[in-house]
Amino acid sequence: MKKGLMLLLAFLVAGAMVFANGGSEKGSGAPQKRFATIGTGGVTGVYYPAGGSISKMVNKKSDVYGLKVTVESTGGSVFNINAVMAGDLEFGIAQSDRQTQAWEGTDEWKDKGPQKNLRAVCALYPESVTLMAAVDANINSIEDLKGHIVNIGNPGSGNRGNAIIALENAGINWETDIKAEGLKAAEAAKMLQDGRIDAYFYTVGHPNGSFKEATAGKRKVKFVPIDNIDKLLEKYPYYAKSVIPIEYYPNAQNSSDVPTFGVKATLITSADVPDDVVYAVTKEIFDNLEDFKKLHPAFGVLTKKNMLEGLTAPLHPGALKYFKEAGLK
Repeated sequence: MKKGLMLLLAFLVAGAMVFANGGSEKGSGAPQKRFATIGTGGVTGVYYPAGGSISKMVNKKSDVYGLKVTVESTGGSVFNINAVMAGDLEFGIAQSDRQTQAWEGTDEWKDKGPQKNLRAVCALYPESVTLMAAVDANINSIEDLKGHIVNIGNPGSGNRGNAIIALENAGINWETDIKAEGLKAAEAAKMLQDGRIDAYFYTVGHPNGSFKEATAGKRKVKFVPIDNIDKLLEKYPYYAKSVIPIEYYPNAQNSSDVPTFGVKATLITSADVPDDVVYAVTKEIFDNLEDFKKLHPAFGVLTKKNMLEGLTAPLHPGALKYFKEAGLK
């Protein structure tokens, strides 16, 4: 009798716990909390604050979406795409040229083949392939880089790929004609000021912290034009002519805006990421676009229309759902 009573009591307690747990979830109306991470770039670039801004917008409605978004500083475009494809990140910011190369299985993905699980969310802002040099190095054109110590960017970054393409277009072999360094962008300004490099490339939106740091030092520096690029633009249609606004860098030894070429920063994800997660991120970016544009001068040119340009991979169904609701598709 006592044994039967104990079994009955245990059954009733277990039942009460199940009811309490189930009732709590249903009563709150809040979906189960999930997590997503956005891969960005170096902390001195624009990818990092862009990712941070997106995460803050989504996290304001964390209870609505049951979603918490975090940001990770990474090596840049190639790293982000590979990490998203591997399932280590849910989102990543990547240059439009790298998105194209990954989708088509060229360049960094030649051995891996086309990344068919890659999906686009939207474009974010234009980025310029930027070359800065010390005045005392007497570098007045990209052709003058021969024989100099030049940082072309860390392996796995879109920055490095752009630098190599720019050098090749100028008839420079990056492996033999210059002493190429593979520093992360965050290290380059200090290295230039310390006299350990003569110049560095950085593909980034402007204004940018790295170049502000470089122009604030004792060593005089200037932006070097990258011109004669018609053949380059013909070969790589995802590039476009661009200019570096000197108004953002009053200490640079330039008297006018500097011509170059550029790409777009894009937000990418994987086909494996749930539709509602991508929908939530897309909706918060576009519904709060005017506030987003105020967070950095590089975002000022954004419109809902041009944020759907420069994308090669198919739109993720979650993003497409929002665009259709908003009349953008």
